[in-house]
Amino acid sequence: MTRRLALLFASSLLGSALLTVLPLVTAHAQQPAAAKEPYGIGLEGFAYPYPVHMLPLTNEGEQVRMAYMDVAPAAPNGRAVLLLHGRNFPSSYWAPVIKTLTDAGYRVVVPDQIGFGKSSKPAFDLHFDILARNTVALLDHLQLPQVDVVAHSLGGMLGVRIARAYPDRVSHLLLAAPIGLEDYRLYVPPTPTEKIIENEDKLTADGYRKQLVTNYSLKLPPDQITPFIDARFNIKGSPEYPRWLRAFVSSAQMIYREPVAHEIPLIDRPTLFIMGADDHNAPGKPNAPEALRPKMGQNADLAKALAARMPNAKAEVIPNVGHLVFLEAEPKFNELMLGFLVSK
Repeated sequence: MTRRLALLFASSLLGSALLTVLPLVTAHAQQPAAAKEPYGIGLEGFAYPYPVHMLPLTNEGEQVRMAYMDVAPAAPNGRAVLLLHGRNFPSSYWAPVIKTLTDAGYRVVVPDQIGFGKSSKPAFDLHFDILARNTVALLDHLQLPQVDVVAHSLGGMLGVRIARAYPDRVSHLLLAAPIGLEDYRLYVPPTPTEKIIENEDKLTADGYRKQLVTNYSLKLPPDQITPFIDARFNIKGSPEYPRWLRAFVSSAQMIYREPVAHEIPLIDRPTLFIMGADDHNAPGKPNAPEALRPKMGQNADLAKALAARMPNAKAEVIPNVGHLVFLEAEPKFNELMLGFLVSK
């Protein structure tokens, strides 16, 4: 066979092979993407930035497990910081703050409260006193007699409760865009739990994204908000979703029924509020009478007024920032946080 004939024969074989393979490739490309495996209600399948440990507890006669990260610094300074998460966020969102603190020598303890994240979703109603006791039990388990507390959103309400009930366990209290700076019962009528469950169950992922962006005045790019959407809506495929939903709604009722605004002026620990100027988040605001809604969520002003009534407190307001202050204004937040933690 001449060289020319050999080349023609090889080309013919290659063409036949391509005609055989191309339909298979095209068919494969046209197949729908495989459905995403749903997360468990303990956020099984959702990655956290550091290893997660479990502390067994008994709450209200129910056996539960409290998830937490315990992150050691490379060069310890002998101090520990406790990070308290918000209602709509898994504790994994603290990752940038954990790195900042460990780089500065702090040991960092990051729990998921019972009812949240990777912790158990209980059948009983949530209460701040239960969460405070659990958190102190975790500190006892880790042999940490005293910590600095950095708390965000709902975690701010819990931080206030801990500082009031266990003042000797708290060295410094940093409240990052906390809720609970006002008593929401003064504005919002009580709402039945079943009604809240119905409303939450109707919410779509797109609706939730809009809710977060609007309620929290978020300036984050969409891809940084997506994990919060996934952490909530990929649970819907779990057979235990109704249990998760009831625990989630129980936390909303806890915020409403157990205000801490009246306790904040009584805190004697060194306290720093770090507020976003654009953060007007006020749980339950859509359910308040229309005439009262503009009075709710004046959070920066509320923080400044409360700090002025406290023996050792200060409020810092960061302009053009919403509710996720430690992610939206990371350099400024870190500067204020690290300066405060070394203050007297």
